[in-house]
Amino acid sequence: MSNAFGTGRPSDVPPPAPERIGPVQLGLDTFGDLTDRPDGTLRTHAESIRDIVDEAVLADQVGIDFIGVGEHHRADYAVSAPEVVLAAIAARTSSIRMGSAVTVLSSDDPVRVYERFATVDAISDGRAEVILGRGSFTESFPLFGYDLADYEVLFEEKLQLFAALRSGDPVTWSGTVRPGLTDQHVFPKLDHGPIPTWIGVGGSPQSVIRAASYGLPLFLAIIGGQPAQFAPFSRLYRQALTQLDLPQQPIAMHSPGFVAATDEEAADRYWPYHKAVTDRLGAERGWPPLDVAGYRAGLSAGGSLYVGSPETVARKIARNMRILGVSRFDMRYATGRLPHEDMMRSIERYGTQVAPRVRELLAEPVPVP
Repeated sequence: MSNAFGTGRPSDVPPPAPERIGPVQLGLDTFGDLTDRPDGTLRTHAESIRDIVDEAVLADQVGIDFIGVGEHHRADYAVSAPEVVLAAIAARTSSIRMGSAVTVLSSDDPVRVYERFATVDAISDGRAEVILGRGSFTESFPLFGYDLADYEVLFEEKLQLFAALRSGDPVTWSGTVRPGLTDQHVFPKLDHGPIPTWIGVGGSPQSVIRAASYGLPLFLAIIGGQPAQFAPFSRLYRQALTQLDLPQQPIAMHSPGFVAATDEEAADRYWPYHKAVTDRLGAERGWPPLDVAGYRAGLSAGGSLYVGSPETVARKIARNMRILGVSRFDMRYATGRLPHEDMMRSIERYGTQVAPRVRELLAEPVPVP
């Protein structure tokens, strides 16, 4: 079925894909966008944070595997301390795993990041995860006194230290961006072994190879263009692990989406909020305003927007998970001022209809062209 925006079901015959490692998982994540109240006025930061906790509780109730909370330090996003929000989520849920989306490691201290996530892991009884990245925004660098000229070395050295901390053993480390450590214990100690840690990348070969060099799972952030264009990064990651004689690891992907009863309803409802946030960021970064043709491209079978009915969204997710060889798909369910009530309905459909259908589709044999 197609609509005025051109949403259609994707082809069921994907091209050959990299190997998928691990069980299929369906997750959600949010950047903590400030949203509209029913009367159209803007919710406060505090209200938006409380809404995120309620959204995570619903996600847990409908069987979603993971909830991720982003870190930002700017007016249009509510969450600057994701671990605190995750601790609140941990206390009100029982099964869902939880983590950052992403932790901006370059402008934080790896020891403090580790301690905070170890605390979340304790509260949640072993359900914490970390997604480490450099972030697509730079406000945290001047806020915490870091020079953007040190962008690369900050991430590289801090990633080295965080990787060393994951074992839970005493750490000896030295670098140039913070004081060194000598046989240093870090607390709290964990009951469930190392916290699962992913490296989030936006699509550069160097970032993919870096993730492989640490033997850590790869997380692809795909927010525009065609997801199929990222398949070479999946293959590069697999090849790099093989050449480094390291075990193969899962690959995950994250893209924006919204689920409604029909394709038409989803596309119409999502459009003004998606355009507003895209145009706002575009004004900061030099992108042209989003037009209907660009929106249609994102909605198309090959695009990066997972907007539509449960069946349409499920087929598109399954298709691209096959193409990219990923075992986990996280849908960024919040976009701009899209109201909390709309997100709650989308989360319920995602958990009760989309996720089971994706698993069914991926369990079927791959069609032969």
